[in-house]
Amino acid sequence: MRLVIVTGMSGAGRATALKILEDAGYFCVDNLPVPFIDKFAELTASGNSEITKVAIGVDVRSGKSLDQLQQVLEHLTGQGIDYEILFLDASDDVLVKRYKETRRMHPLAESGRIEQGITLERERLAFLKKQADYIIDTSQLLVRELKQELEQIFVQNRAFKNLMITVLSFGFKYGIPNDADLVFDVRFLPNPYYHEELRKLTGNDKEIQDFVMGFDMAHVFLDKLEDLLHFLIPNYVLEGKNQLVIAIGCTGGKHRSVTLADRLYERLCRQSDYGVRLDHRDIGKDAARGK
Repeated sequence: MRLVIVTGMSGAGRATALKILEDAGYFCVDNLPVPFIDKFAELTASGNSEITKVAIGVDVRSGKSLDQLQQVLEHLTGQGIDYEILFLDASDDVLVKRYKETRRMHPLAESGRIEQGITLERERLAFLKKQADYIIDTSQLLVRELKQELEQIFVQNRAFKNLMITVLSFGFKYGIPNDADLVFDVRFLPNPYYHEELRKLTGNDKEIQDFVMGFDMAHVFLDKLEDLLHFLIPNYVLEGKNQLVIAIGCTGGKHRSVTLADRLYERLCRQSDYGVRLDHRDIGKDAARGK
């Protein structure tokens, strides 16, 4: 039997993850009282059960009984029942935004302040995050991207490393992304904007790609950047980082940065075991402003 404990920060996608696992054939139970978890696991692990894949949702709604979870997990280990812990996380800013958008109260925000509830929740769940087999930061993930990650881990049984890499293109005139970990400026490359026939196109169009990649320094830049990332990424993982945003910027975030972000994304997907996603933050802003 495969047993997965699904936990994490409220608002980070735990309920969504359970639905995804249920669709993938897992028998899912949410908010099962902590004292019942080991009994339920023993029952499903017995030879009399037809259930082979189980996911149990656990969060701070368990109240004071959450403190008993460590003993329950140790008991499972003592009974020879293997389990995995999936921890869903997100940045504090994103969690606050999600709560405000849904107008829900945080389960630990007794004073009404979401920030205080999040701080207390992080403290109470710290022991689970420390033991987690998989930590997925959903701050920048779409539901379909979370589904893809979970299917790779729990359906395809692919090796997972606790790091999600986002390759992000942007325009400097709209500001550097606040969540960027690494920022690279590609304004040293010739700008397609000054060619009338190319101006309205984007880095997703072949004409722009051919223009940008027609310069040797674009290829040299990608080679050197890729080499740098091969050195940095494993060290970030050792340091415990689970989210890496690589931002590539040009003037408007429409031509050069988009082309190079696309090419870097392709290289990382081919050669990396980590989760990789692509985002073009400013690609449509000029069009939206009538420029």
